[in-house]
Amino acid sequence: MAVNGPASSSERAWSDSRKGMSSDNIKGLVLALSSSFFIGASFIVKKKGLKIAGGSGVRAGAGGYSYLYEPLWWVGMITMVIGEIANFAAYAFAPAILVTPLGALSIIISAALAHIILRERLNIFGILGCVLCVVGSTTIVLHAPQEREIESVKEVWDLATEPAFLLYAALMIATTLVLIIHFVPHYGQTYVMVYIGVCSIVGSLSVMSVKALGIALKLTFSGMNQLTYPQTWAFTMVVITCVIIQINYLNKALDTFNTAVVSPTYYVMFTSLTILASIIMFKDWDRQSAIQIFTQMCGFVTILAGTFLLHRTKDMVEASTTPSFSMRLSKHIEEGCELEAIPLQRQASL
Repeated sequence: MAVNGPASSSERAWSDSRKGMSSDNIKGLVLALSSSFFIGASFIVKKKGLKIAGGSGVRAGAGGYSYLYEPLWWVGMITMVIGEIANFAAYAFAPAILVTPLGALSIIISAALAHIILRERLNIFGILGCVLCVVGSTTIVLHAPQEREIESVKEVWDLATEPAFLLYAALMIATTLVLIIHFVPHYGQTYVMVYIGVCSIVGSLSVMSVKALGIALKLTFSGMNQLTYPQTWAFTMVVITCVIIQINYLNKALDTFNTAVVSPTYYVMFTSLTILASIIMFKDWDRQSAIQIFTQMCGFVTILAGTFLLHRTKDMVEASTTPSFSMRLSKHIEEGCELEAIPLQRQASL
């Protein structure tokens, strides 16, 4: 009888995996896919608006806010808001480990549109990277855990205030402050990882709050009012604060670096940290077998390989035109800036 405990637990996990996706997971999947289409397109529209605004005012990468007066930027912003609303709703129905990796589709859309509209070249290796992103996302979708049953926003608050997640949140907040105070002023214009690091870290915390708020609204619409709980409004304030920070630094990244690099880099960091946060807070992997977890990791590694190919593809294109300078130089040359005014970063060739 002692052997039956673990065996039955393993069989139960295997049985759950064969039942297919629940209705909630399917709703979350559809919402996440539509979100990726809108968000992927918004990157290109906003980038176009930023370029137009930069031609008549101070660029966002230099600390300017002239893009706020550019209608095209607002079109991109509205498109992104629609995508984020769909993404918000997706988190209310499905676990983050299912919803977040589907952002790979937005990379494919933005890379393809950047190739067509912004003339940012995408060669055969970039196409292969897109295919790998799709394969990896499909693998994760097919082996994602079922959504955790939660009956009150107070349950989510209890999960968020457990020691493990509090430690994670404290580390992320401290890292963000160090990046903003020390690294952004000195290295923000040279290294894409600085701006994207701030967006990704803050994003992982915002997703947990978005999921909590989404669950609260879903329960409220089903007849169990959660708006009377102070926890609901606490999560709302966290979401608003995090979104403002993300928009600010994402604009700086898009205005300073190439879209084909910003999109995949942001995706990899944001998805990795969000999955980690979800595992710590919602304990997604506690309800899965070792095989399911391993398969999900393989899917995620496949996505990472795809985004790496997209990144290297852009490096190869730029190296063919300006072999001795970094991405930052080629971008400024495209915009017609003076060579002496550009903060250059030489490749380590010496």
